[in-house]
Amino acid sequence: MTFQEAVRAYVTFLETERNLSENTRKSYVKDLKQLQNFLVKKKGGKEAPVLISEIDELDVRSFVVSLYRSHAPSSIARKVSSIKGFFAFLKQRKLLPASPTRGVSAPKIPKKLPNFLSVDEIFHLLDDGEGEETPLTLRDRAILELIYSSGLRVSEVVSLDVRQVDTSVQLIRVVGKGGKERIVPVGGKAVAAIRAYLKRRDELARKRKGKEPTQALFLNRFGGRLTARSVERMVKTYALKRGMVRRINPHALRHSFATHLLGAGADLRSIQEMLGHASLSTTQKYTHISMDQLMRVYDKTHPRK
Repeated sequence: MTFQEAVRAYVTFLETERNLSENTRKSYVKDLKQLQNFLVKKKGGKEAPVLISEIDELDVRSFVVSLYRSHAPSSIARKVSSIKGFFAFLKQRKLLPASPTRGVSAPKIPKKLPNFLSVDEIFHLLDDGEGEETPLTLRDRAILELIYSSGLRVSEVVSLDVRQVDTSVQLIRVVGKGGKERIVPVGGKAVAAIRAYLKRRDELARKRKGKEPTQALFLNRFGGRLTARSVERMVKTYALKRGMVRRINPHALRHSFATHLLGAGADLRSIQEMLGHASLSTTQKYTHISMDQLMRVYDKTHPRK
């Protein structure tokens, strides 16, 4: 089997059995294409296709070593993960007797604590006083409140349809990574902001001329579905308007949601469910933040520290 044929089979597996998004699949293909190009070049740039049966551990090791010249450790780790998953799939399907990645390891990445805002900073960002109320400003307010209220990923926010939000019971149905659905509570401030936006949403929807109206909850100025990039720009703009110097993005609001819940006594398992984390270990990074806060309070206040 050629490398290209194996990649096509793997992509089909990722789509049909693992239900991964198109963007995730493209990321895998990009990493595997880079390995393929390296192998072709290593074999002298020959036109003959690369056969998976000819790839050995030294080939993979050489590829990983070459990455250190131009890639960050986090990027290399992701590529190694992509390649290991690919060859594990081939071994599982008995297309290879053994994986050539058995002795290949990814670089260790120092753990970074999530970027989050304090409660005071959140209030400063969201309580911006009485401004002009337009469909766009109401939309932005609803998005900011919703991300902090429910800890949504920006991709989940922009994929929301109107029918997924039930303001009467303050719940929202979210489709997360891998197409997994979860029900997340929405706070009163966010519900009020969403209701205010929905009253003016049709003003944006009518601008989608010549096309069927979209069911997307959050619309752009032309009546189409808002993009994740637009939300990222909007959050940065609002932060700058409020005089907040440090870099703030939508994920910082999601991190703030989890950090503040944990600090107020919420259990880790509940936070995991609301964030849509597949593994509790992913959520446990917030315990490090809480411990850091605890130690700062201790050092500042204990009389015999």
